[in-house]
Amino acid sequence: MASQRGESAAPARAARKGLDKTHYLYIAVIVAVVLGAVIGLLFPEVGKSLKPLGDGFIKLIKMMIAPIIFCTIVLGIGSIAKAATVGKVGGLALGYFIIMSTFALAIGLVVGNLIHPGEGLNLAPYDPNKKAATDSTVDFLLGIIPGDIPVLPTLLTAILVGFALQKMGPQGAPILKAIGHGQGLVFRILIMIMWLAPVGAFGAIAAVVGATGVQAIVSMFTLMIAFYITCALFIVVVLGGILQVVAGVNIFKLMKYLAREYLLIFSTSSSEAALPRLIAKMEHLGVSKPVVGVTVPTGYSFNLDGTAIYLTMASLFVANAMGTPLDLGAQISLLIFMIIASKGAAGVTGAGLATLAAGLQAHAPQLLGGVGMIVGIDRFMSEARALTNFTGNAVATVLIGTWVKEIDGGQVERVLSGAAPFDEQTMIAGHSAGQDAGHSAGYSAGQDAAAEPARPVPANA
Repeated sequence: MASQRGESAAPARAARKGLDKTHYLYIAVIVAVVLGAVIGLLFPEVGKSLKPLGDGFIKLIKMMIAPIIFCTIVLGIGSIAKAATVGKVGGLALGYFIIMSTFALAIGLVVGNLIHPGEGLNLAPYDPNKKAATDSTVDFLLGIIPGDIPVLPTLLTAILVGFALQKMGPQGAPILKAIGHGQGLVFRILIMIMWLAPVGAFGAIAAVVGATGVQAIVSMFTLMIAFYITCALFIVVVLGGILQVVAGVNIFKLMKYLAREYLLIFSTSSSEAALPRLIAKMEHLGVSKPVVGVTVPTGYSFNLDGTAIYLTMASLFVANAMGTPLDLGAQISLLIFMIIASKGAAGVTGAGLATLAAGLQAHAPQLLGGVGMIVGIDRFMSEARALTNFTGNAVATVLIGTWVKEIDGGQVERVLSGAAPFDEQTMIAGHSAGQDAGHSAGYSAGQDAAAEPARPVPANA
């Protein structure tokens, strides 16, 4: 056991080192938002002049939309096929994930239509054909950033490529592997761009507050509070209700069992950080290894309830803030797009923001200018997204285990009552490293995922 603990110590130290950098970014964004709001309130004209900083950051995000959508959809279609071949567990898991993600997206739309976040701000719509009133230096710097690629043609191409690679069988495996490496490169670039988020947030918030005053701050706080309340109700009422009816398990007891993981997620704003522990704890809870091996890694890519709620509420916030609310038809088409594109919002800081920008660009390009406001408050909502995503996957694992009769009810009772506490010594190298491969290697579903070489998992959207 000593050697095993030694093996797991190095990855743990490396993870903590990486988390420190994320905390610096988080703090920098908070400082930038506060400073931008202060400048916008005290010096409105100065705040308005800082708008190019936010515009430049949004252009960088737009630059990454097409590569992210292409890589994640191609790999996602392949992983769906792999999960389905596992049999009944894979089919049930994928069906459940699609239904719950759609339901979460719909809840975001309903809440957004009830509270009308961003209403009354009347920000100037983005016109790609109209040059901003900036000097030549600003125009030159913004012109360096490449133009965006249309999203919907990229989405269609990715779907066709994904199914074509499925039909190729073993011959398509090297291509899928190459696309997987390409995805790693694209996400690495996105992470680099996200380190400019404090600059983008500072410019965007200063410009918005300078133009609209205190109302912008009130609108942003309204969106954040509504989002947190919606996530809490979704966990307790929706997930808790299904869990009680299907498995007879109390959601609060399950959340108490996962308390340490919640603390880890809250401190890192990433549900990925708790992936190995969720696998170990679900097995300890009494769910069979095959069910856990299929459900948890696949769920981390396809069961993103918190991200789904965020995407639709944020979209409505931007639309209302720009003074061009989306009609019902546009909202439904946006929901359908998000069902597919949100699968690319897993695992990487900024991917959720890129997916939001992709949805708006595909359905209402004139709304892209309002994404700058979301940059400033995106990090404030990341904990709720991560906690909701994590809880959804924990509940899904118990539900799938119950449906396929691969769960020990007696063990569940003993664990949740505290009679059989989780042994931290079970968190050995096999769980801390090998299990990560189940998520990172094309989100493959199955027990053999743990045997694949692990690679670092980035922070969550």
